[in-house]
This record gives sequence, C-alpha cells and structure tokens, in this order.
Amino acid sequence: MTTARTSLIIFRRSMHYTLRNPAWVIAGLLQPLLYLTLFAPLLSRLTEVPGFGDNPWRVFVPGLLVQQSVFASVFVGFGVIADTRSGVLDRMRVTAASELGLLIGRVLRDVVVLTAQGVLLVLGALLAGLRASLVGVLISFAVLGVLGLAMSALSYGLALRLPAEDVFGQLINSLTLPTLLLSGVLLPMTLAPGWLSGLSKANPLSHVVTGTRALFQGQLTGSGAMTGAAVAVGLALLTLWFGLRSLRTDER
Repeated sequence: MTTARTSLIIFRRSMHYTLRNPAWVIAGLLQPLLYLTLFAPLLSRLTEVPGFGDNPWRVFVPGLLVQQSVFASVFVGFGVIADTRSGVLDRMRVTAASELGLLIGRVLRDVVVLTAQGVLLVLGALLAGLRASLVGVLISFAVLGVLGLAMSALSYGLALRLPAEDVFGQLINSLTLPTLLLSGVLLPMTLAPGWLSGLSKANPLSHVVTGTRALFQGQLTGSGAMTGAAVAVGLALLTLWFGLRSLRTDER
C-alpha cells in the first residue's frame, strides 16, 4: 500500500474518532482563551514598552498561537501508547500499510485540529482588538501547521520509545515548560537580561515565535519571518525522521 493511501486511511480514522469525541478539541482551547480573556487586557498599557509597538495584540497573539501549537501537539503520543497496549498498532503493521503513512496520517489529523483551534483563537483576538496583516496571518497558519506537525511527530516518536504514560507524561512536561519559557511566547525576549536572551537564541522555538510576530506585523520577507519558517521546516523534517525511526525500532 502506498504512503499516500495509508496516510489517507489513517487520517480518516483519526478524524472520525476526533469528531466523535470533540470534547478534547474544545478543552484544548480553554487555556489560550483564558489567556486571551484574563491576561491580554493587561497589554493595553504596554504600547510604550520596547518590543510591543502600537498594537500589543500583534505581539501577544502570535506567541499564544505558538504555545497552542505546542500544547495541542506534544501530548498526542498518549493515543499511540493506548493503541500499542490494545494491539491496534500491531494489527496495522501486519497489513501492507506504509510505516511512513501510519505516522503521517496521525500527524495530519493533529495539524487539522490545531489549525481549527488557531482560527477560532484569532477570531476571538480580532474581536478583542487585534489588527494584523491578513496575508501574514494566513502564512502564520502554514508555519504553525508545520510546527504542529513537528511537535506531533516528536510526541509519537517519544511515545513509541517510552510506552508508559507516567514516564512519557513526565518527560513531555519537563521538556515543554522550559522550552516555552525560553521562547518568549508571552513577552518578547528583548525585555530579558543578557544571559536569558542568550539562552533564548539557542532555543529553536524562539525563532518561530519571532517569525510569527513578524508575519503578523506584515514583515513577510524579513529575516525574522524567513528564519522562523526555515526552523519550523527543519524541526518537522528532523522529528518525522525520529518518529519513523522509532516506529521501525519498536516493530523490531
């Protein structure tokens, strides 16, 4: 069976399950909506602070979208652990299904869910006062989709190597929190002291945050936007390789 056909079959199966249980998708929006409702109003007094400009929403919302991309994707590995324990994954492997298709089908479902959540989040931000470049926002969704793909593939790869919920959950939490804090998702790292800013530059996610903010501001061809997109693509390629390798290793 070709990779494309396997991907389509797995994507349809995963989407069917998601549509039958939409509560998880809705619950995934709760945290960013709370940030949007309870934290974002504090930004109105930050227009004179360096790094925020005349519309602080263009700084806050892109960071919130990146945070949502990460949180909506890094925990999907729990589903693979459940499928492994129930034997679903093994039954798929004995068919002529493509290994890469098994991974891509799941990841595509995650990207669709993430994009839908992002659209709702941006619509809410527009009602609250966000003013941004339409083209930049659309390109941002593409970049964030690639980032979500990367995080999902990483999550699946780790779940295949650590098929125990407690170990997997602890590792994901330990990696996610410092990575997000060092990416400047809530406040631009231009406000950070030198040592913290230096650590942030070594964090790939910080470049995606910077690039997404540049896109929202209409800087479509600037170095920030280009670097952010390139980093997202690089992460996606690396984590897809890792996820596929984990799938093949687990099969042996």
